[in-house]
Amino acid sequence: MKLIIQIPCFNEADTLHRVISDLPETIVGIDEIETLVVDDGSTDGTAAVALGLGVDHVIRHNRNRGLAAAFSTGLTSCLALGADVIVNTDGDCQYPGCEIPSLVEPIIKGRADLVIGDRQPGRDPRFSRLKRFLQRVGRRVASQLAGMDLADPVSGFRAWSRDAAMRTHIVTTYSYTIESLLQAAKKGLAIQFIPVKTNAATRPSRLFRNIPHFLVRSAVTMLRVFFFLHPLHILLWISGLLCLIGAIPIFRFLTLFLLGSGEGHLQSLVLGAALVIVGVLILVTGLVADLVAHNRRLIEKLLDQMQATNERMIAGQSIESAEMRVTATKNRTR
Repeated sequence: MKLIIQIPCFNEADTLHRVISDLPETIVGIDEIETLVVDDGSTDGTAAVALGLGVDHVIRHNRNRGLAAAFSTGLTSCLALGADVIVNTDGDCQYPGCEIPSLVEPIIKGRADLVIGDRQPGRDPRFSRLKRFLQRVGRRVASQLAGMDLADPVSGFRAWSRDAAMRTHIVTTYSYTIESLLQAAKKGLAIQFIPVKTNAATRPSRLFRNIPHFLVRSAVTMLRVFFFLHPLHILLWISGLLCLIGAIPIFRFLTLFLLGSGEGHLQSLVLGAALVIVGVLILVTGLVADLVAHNRRLIEKLLDQMQATNERMIAGQSIESAEMRVTATKNRTR
């Protein structure tokens, strides 16, 4: 079984040596461990430092494209390199390498498809009370959207099985953490959280400028992903609410009209009809969006099947080649 540890980096030349030196050399159940650094347009020579440290694979973006893009590049590359298990860690040395064996153990034993390191930020004394409170609120919102309890939904310390990685398709540009987690929950993958320790911060986060910025970007990402996965669910509620509100003035006008005093109350009919029409249009939009979402899922299934077919073909060719070598060896021996 092959494990590849991917490290998305942006100007991490000062801390990368600590990250690499802390990675485990052997893990029970893993036959081969490789490292892959994705340099997301760094200007401090991160890629050169990674090569000097003996990293197995280094991929560089010519310009900074963001964490989500760096993560996606790493995930695709790890799959192409034949990884059976993929671990994602940060280049700022936030996550201790000694926690990686615990992270991959549930995947090795077949108990989970996606394992996430729970930093337990809600109880971390290094966080302010405000950050702990906001983390608990964000966790509850994300758990509601996913339909399951998510201990630490924004933790980037994660391990994927090959099948789970192949079924992960990131479309947002801000961060992969919430989107990939909601996708995994929607697709019925086995998700497990395990408590992990974290190192002291070496620098301020580059993902957000301040707490309000982080809240806004995270909220937009969650809404976008949930709307992308469940468009009809959201728009149906909005449509129903507008139609219900629109029915009130229409009912008022009809009641007055039947009582013989409907004159002068046409504005109620117009307002109610306008609200109902808007509600119906939103419902139609939801149906179209739902069809688009179903189409995306069909495309993803088709891509998964194509990847699985290609892997079986490659495996078959490898077996056939090995059998030919054995036959040739036997013939030479005779």
